[in-house]
Amino acid sequence: MTDQAVESDDDTAAGPASEPSRAGRRTRRDHSVADRQFLGRRRELKELRSDIERAGLDTLSGRKAPRARVLLIAGRPGTGRTALAEELLLQVADRYPDGALRTRLTAPDGTPVPTERVARDLLNALGLPAPAGESADDLTERLREGLSVRRVVLLLDDAGTAEHVDPLLPNTPDCLVVAVAEGPLTGIPDVRPCTLGGLDTKSALEFLTRHTGSVRITCDPRSAESLIELCGAEPAALEIAGGWLARRPKESVADLARQLHAQDDDGAAGTAGTALARTFRHSYASLAGPAARILRYLSLAPEGYVDPHTASALAGCSVSAARTTLDDFVTLGLVHAVDSRLPQYEVPGCLMPLLRGLTETLDRPAELQLARARMLERTVRLLTSCRAVTEPDGTPARKKLAGLPSALRFPDPAAAAEWLRVRQPALLAAARLAVADGELDTLARRLMSALVRALVAHRGTEAAAPELYGIHRLVLDVAERRNLPREKAAALLNLADLDAETGRTHEALARYRAALDAGRAAQDPYATGRAMESVGGAHQELGDWQRAADWYGRALAQRLTRGERSDAARLHGRIATVHTYAGRYGEALRGWRSAVAGYRKEGDVAAQARALSELARVQEYAGRPEESLHTCQEAVEWARQARDVRLQAALQLRLADTLERLGDPAAAKLHRGAAERMLGGEPVPGPVGGAPDVNPSEQATNTCEIRSASSEE
Repeated sequence: MTDQAVESDDDTAAGPASEPSRAGRRTRRDHSVADRQFLGRRRELKELRSDIERAGLDTLSGRKAPRARVLLIAGRPGTGRTALAEELLLQVADRYPDGALRTRLTAPDGTPVPTERVARDLLNALGLPAPAGESADDLTERLREGLSVRRVVLLLDDAGTAEHVDPLLPNTPDCLVVAVAEGPLTGIPDVRPCTLGGLDTKSALEFLTRHTGSVRITCDPRSAESLIELCGAEPAALEIAGGWLARRPKESVADLARQLHAQDDDGAAGTAGTALARTFRHSYASLAGPAARILRYLSLAPEGYVDPHTASALAGCSVSAARTTLDDFVTLGLVHAVDSRLPQYEVPGCLMPLLRGLTETLDRPAELQLARARMLERTVRLLTSCRAVTEPDGTPARKKLAGLPSALRFPDPAAAAEWLRVRQPALLAAARLAVADGELDTLARRLMSALVRALVAHRGTEAAAPELYGIHRLVLDVAERRNLPREKAAALLNLADLDAETGRTHEALARYRAALDAGRAAQDPYATGRAMESVGGAHQELGDWQRAADWYGRALAQRLTRGERSDAARLHGRIATVHTYAGRYGEALRGWRSAVAGYRKEGDVAAQARALSELARVQEYAGRPEESLHTCQEAVEWARQARDVRLQAALQLRLADTLERLGDPAAAKLHRGAAERMLGGEPVPGPVGGAPDVNPSEQATNTCEIRSASSEE
């Protein structure tokens, strides 16, 4: 698939930023509330505010309310229901000193957002931990605990059902929940919906005036009122009508009203179904062909998040042309600009069904598939650029980056990190979109890989663990549905690594075993070897030394069979470490000698020096100080050849400790001074390698750090 990336004169196009995480941010369709004076809805606001103070059923029965009060704002999309909720939040903000949280429970395509993802976003907005891999129940329990000591107002936008809202309700009357839905939420007790229709005429006229100016409204108030009636007095329809008039200063309000009436006469309104649909179709019909095509294809944008690159790839036009068109759409009220340092846009959810209907009618499935592929390909290239900019100069990745069009390059790592942070919701949505059809084709694989690499490069594995967990779980779901054992093994290994890093060792062990079965089914020697070694690592973390040594031994046998001598040497070292913990020093010494021999055959001087260092340590544990001294001196020579100054210093310190035990403090002082000179005044490092710092016989309960095989290979 050839991705089109046209050079742009706009220097902000290459580093698009976007909104932060979904929770805690204001959706763009509500910006008119914050940026302009709120219009109308005085009666509704009064009712909602009085409903906060209303005695609930629990209070009337003499019991303390166990949960937060829930206010429900019900109405069709486009009626300004979210804007009303935002205005309510502004008016009651002083009652809730810990702030407001916002989240959306339904994606623009109508699918419910998983409770796990919503709870995680809300926990992040509160600054509370949300460990990767935790279930929805655990995360919602964490959320309730966090809210129990806070006074916040929680906006749940686009709520679908009571079952989606109920797990998120705080178990404290000190918080307030404002839910926005299309209809009643049957199942949540003691909730009285505030149902919205259109604006009152005065407010609707003022709404139009913001777009058209006062002259055209004052000159023909009857036509203005007729236009408001045709728009159903709904804010979304009025915004599109006002945008159409704003772009045509020579057109009168009466002209637009007549054209909308003509749609009724032609029967178009019957097919449109709503005032919003009628107004939207009229505005769409006035667009030039290329602009109309871009607008239709915005329905393919992941969860409605759009930037110039997304629009450019979907339509196959330049980035600068896409941005100009998107800005025109903002004026027309067809998309909303998101508060951001770089250009970002959001397609109103109320328009998504209309846009999808147009694509189904006017575009062939092959054209839509091609547009989606272009968008995902552009995303892959941006992610690749985002990661490559973190590489040192002169590396292959940086050389490849230099060959990309300027529109796809980031000026520096900071700009790339900011783009990744702000675009993260859209990027994760793109990953879900890439596997939505149940396939793992080449493009989907590349997208998943590029996203994982970019997240790790900029945030690190630990910080990005929740997002990485979700990506690998997507792959696992598809692999299980499609019976793809190789992909299943890879996903299970990645998930198990994340479990291990977050302390869920038992869960990691179960996944490593499942990955081993999948690797065997796929006849993948890399996956099976990695899984066996990781099973050993999990048992080592659990302190089961015998099983750890056994599984390391199985992995070692496979490596030896395949002639992978370097990995075999490393496994000899891991087996030796386990025997050291178990106090079996004879086996440990044999293991480290085998590791030393393996590294020597491979010519890996640095690894040989480290293995000799560990051999010296075990010799000391075994009560052989003279042998330990000789081995340590040999290790120093190899470390010097490897030019590993810190290892040399650590070995000098070990020599000093050994000499002190042998009763030679003068020689010990010389070696300690040499170590300090090598370090140049730096703090003395701890012990090298993976073996324990203390004699395992003196601290048998100590457990060593588990490291995934992926980090060592």
